Amino acid sequence: MTFNDLKLIPEILKALSNENYTAPTPIQEQSIPAVLEGRDLLGCAQTGTGKTAAFSLPIIQLLSAQKSKPSTIRRIRSLILTPTRELALQISDNIQAYSKFTDLRCTAIVGGVSQKVQERALNNGADIIIATPGRLIDLINQKRIDLQYVQILVLDEADRMLDMGFIHDVKRIITKMPAKRQTLFFSATMPPEITKMVKTLLNNPVKVEITPVSSTVDRITQSLYMVDKANKQKQLNHLLQDKSIVSALVFTRTKHGADRVVRELDKVKVPAQAIHGNKSQNARQLALSNFRSGVTRVLVATDIAARGIDIDELSHVINFNLPNIPETYVHRIGRTGRAGLSGVAISFCEHEEIPFLKDIEKLIGKSIPEVKDNPFPMLITTEPVKKASGSSKPAFSKPSNPKANPTRKPKSEWFTKGSKSDGNSSSRPSNNSSRPNSRPSSRPTSKPSR
Repeated sequence: MTFNDLKLIPEILKALSNENYTAPTPIQEQSIPAVLEGRDLLGCAQTGTGKTAAFSLPIIQLLSAQKSKPSTIRRIRSLILTPTRELALQISDNIQAYSKFTDLRCTAIVGGVSQKVQERALNNGADIIIATPGRLIDLINQKRIDLQYVQILVLDEADRMLDMGFIHDVKRIITKMPAKRQTLFFSATMPPEITKMVKTLLNNPVKVEITPVSSTVDRITQSLYMVDKANKQKQLNHLLQDKSIVSALVFTRTKHGADRVVRELDKVKVPAQAIHGNKSQNARQLALSNFRSGVTRVLVATDIAARGIDIDELSHVINFNLPNIPETYVHRIGRTGRAGLSGVAISFCEHEEIPFLKDIEKLIGKSIPEVKDNPFPMLITTEPVKKASGSSKPAFSKPSNPKANPTRKPKSEWFTKGSKSDGNSSSRPSNNSSRPNSRPSSRPTSKPSR
């Protein structure tokens, strides 16, 4: 199938040709005809499947068909809501490229930058706005944005907006729009809250499901290093001595963790920058630009900030911290192996993350191969030893060298130390259920800081 088969107007086809688009992706094939027919759409798709064009191309065509007088004030006729600034700016860039040969105008409304530039763009008129919920709410409250003429609403990365606590803002924004409209809803996962929103927002939607979240890209080579928390940075420094790692996107659980990794990489002369919510928008865009151009070899990011990072030739993804949501792992490693290229995903797993690892492997339906030739093998394991004679409780052996981890007191009743490092660790620690009842759960109860 070609884009011509999707009955797109010549202006869009010309723009796609300029962008070197040759054939539609599966989600574009299935979504574009339905949207052009005016149907509501529920799209279940991961990042990197081509969903931006799947909703933006038909929106451009539908709005272009509505001819208006030159003197008429431009009204906002389509609103695209996204969870992050990077994703909003990326979508805005794409729509500007796709609508290049039409008279439509679009603008991005995001936080972290001066509001005045966005106000000027709105005063000049915009047919399509791409916005993050926070800044949009601000402008609505200031009566600088009027959504009563919106005909097409797009909710992109809805599950991520739920994770970030934006759902209540999204609901407030929706009340400012006409009840009669076309709604396009995209989410990589369908937790209960999202399913509930779908039922209330969509009217007899066409459902398009591409690349189930439980699957990982076959072209991506996955590997695992079992390593103590204190040695993760050393392991990362060691890996990056390999010059074949041309570009690496490193995921950390927290913003402060991202900054710490960058500081340590700077010490060993590895060009790195961090991207997260505490950085200004200009700093984030500069870091992203440097990474894309090759000035920066390593980009360290939190999950939220990484939304909108779209780099075709990203060679490696490294999970410095494993995510506590297994679907997030699939989204992370999907950043590499794009555009028909191969990719590599490397994960570090410390003792406290073993439950996360087991959840991930359950989701993807296979074990992630462990690298045995590991210069920094995990020294603490959870292997129980033989039950002590005459005791009702299992006995656990004491680490043979308590000084192996001087920052932590040895917990002799819980752990067994693994064999000395000879470059080959013997086995992966098991997440054993026969633990003393007093031991706290290793899974954190709160969400990771973003």
